[in-house]
Amino acid sequence: MLKITPEELKIITKYIHEVSGIHLDASKKYLIETRLSQVAEELGCRTFKELYQKARSDSRKLIERKIIDAISTNETLFFRDAGPFQLLQHKILPDLIDRRTPKSKFSKPRIRIWSAACSTGQEVYSIAIVLKELLGDTSKYNIKLLGTDISDTAIAQASRGRYNKFEIERGLGRDKLQKYFIPVGGYWQVKDELRVMATFRKLNLMRPFTGLGKFDIIFCRNVAIYFTMEDRKKLFNRLADVLEPDGYLIIGATESLTGICSRFVPKRHLRALYYQLK
Repeated sequence: MLKITPEELKIITKYIHEVSGIHLDASKKYLIETRLSQVAEELGCRTFKELYQKARSDSRKLIERKIIDAISTNETLFFRDAGPFQLLQHKILPDLIDRRTPKSKFSKPRIRIWSAACSTGQEVYSIAIVLKELLGDTSKYNIKLLGTDISDTAIAQASRGRYNKFEIERGLGRDKLQKYFIPVGGYWQVKDELRVMATFRKLNLMRPFTGLGKFDIIFCRNVAIYFTMEDRKKLFNRLADVLEPDGYLIIGATESLTGICSRFVPKRHLRALYYQLK
């Protein structure tokens, strides 16, 4: 494993923040060494400075993508922290559908949900399962689920909707596994009835949300903790811009918008917290 010098650490952390928004300080020295050493060695780099120089000179940004894939956490599981999904099923979706149901029987209620920093897709498919369990025949609704992440590798797996035994067993009960997945060559494949509800695309949350449109519900959990305070303020203000006036924002259980974005008001249902625009 390559060792990083204090000078290289400054260069690499500044570069990572620039291309991904992820803020790493000197305490993350070992994390950078362990995650980027393999990338450096694959490219024949003997130092982290050499890796940085190669990344900067790569006009196709292939090395940048390798670095982002290696450094982004991608820690996720199905129904991670049960509270938000119970909140979605018992409070948010029923209220939203009631307001969105058109008077004409020929129109379908429209629901748009965005999972920002969706990693390998478990959150998106967990949301899709909640929708199926609650609504039954989802063809009666105009549903759009969007999952975005900065990692190309994560987005590729999310789009495939294929998970190994370890990934499946993290948070997914046997009943839902049998109902919504099929075994394929040692893996479990999400059934088409869920996959058709979701689309995935690469997105850097520090860049403008061009062309995304408006959302009824936004999940942005456990990602802002990797950003500086200034970047968190920018992020949540941009999220406010793409949230419908009566929409819902769900963040991580240990996160708070106090002192970050005054455009949101915290609300509570049972033990779960969510945010709406003022």
